[in-house]
Amino acid sequence: MPLLKACWVADVACLSGVCCMQNNTRLGISLMLATTLVFAVQDGISRLLADKYNVMTVVMFRYWFFAAFVIAWSHLKVGGIRQVAQSAQPLLQALRGVLLVCEICVMVAAFTLLGLIESHAVFACYPLLVVALSGPVLGESVGWRRWLAVCVGFIGVIIILRPGSDVFSLTALVPLASAALFAIYSLLTRYVSQKDSAATSFFWTGVAGGVAITLVAPFYWSPMVGNDWWWMLALCITGVLGHYLLIKALEAAEAATTQPFAYFHLVFAVMIGLFVFGESLDSMIVLGAGLIVLSGLFTIWRSNRMNSAVKTEPL
Repeated sequence: MPLLKACWVADVACLSGVCCMQNNTRLGISLMLATTLVFAVQDGISRLLADKYNVMTVVMFRYWFFAAFVIAWSHLKVGGIRQVAQSAQPLLQALRGVLLVCEICVMVAAFTLLGLIESHAVFACYPLLVVALSGPVLGESVGWRRWLAVCVGFIGVIIILRPGSDVFSLTALVPLASAALFAIYSLLTRYVSQKDSAATSFFWTGVAGGVAITLVAPFYWSPMVGNDWWWMLALCITGVLGHYLLIKALEAAEAATTQPFAYFHLVFAVMIGLFVFGESLDSMIVLGAGLIVLSGLFTIWRSNRMNSAVKTEPL
């Protein structure tokens, strides 16, 4: 989907139902780096268009393209669309789709308000929100090490936002709201996976979100002109290309191997923000983002280690 940010690889692996068909680590990592680059470019195009047109309009077009991709992908699955679309919990699946399209709208709005750099730096705390909420929402056990990582990560968020200082504004909370929406969406994804297949979740993600944005966006319609249609086409193509590369990355290597490299989305977004949009990168953003990324990488490592221990535990 044309919506994924740093550290979202595990969720996409679950949504797409991709399993590792081979174990080519170098190829998997290379494809993951290409994926993050493509999605960072997509974020840059989203910001470019959202600076000129209503966010709803931009998201609606890219979501139509994404929904078409999901439908075509589902058609190729065994049993076709009819079987893939069958869900034991359609209301929750629809809620997931709506949450995700709302998250995209909020994040694209953050690009226009704060730029790519600060938006991605704050959004990188999303995996930490998942860890913090997994206990009360899913009843999962979270050890003290991961709780410590969550605390350190949110110190990084506070450093970036700098509440109480002259540079703080309420707009700085927009990407944090986007991260919260995506964390809730991710937890719901894990919950519905108990009864529905990954293919079913992927289908509902695209279709429910596409329907939701279509019902709302026409009221905020902004007609596009001139070469902006080419930029919109590029936006849609990068979404499909990014998903294709991500699927191939997960086919080449396990998600546990490729997931840490998803943080390069932040690196590429920073480069685009600096050299294309002339954004600034101050020391507080670097420090805060560094704490967030290190904390996130630790939670990934800790989770993978615990999963490996469970798998190797004798029966």
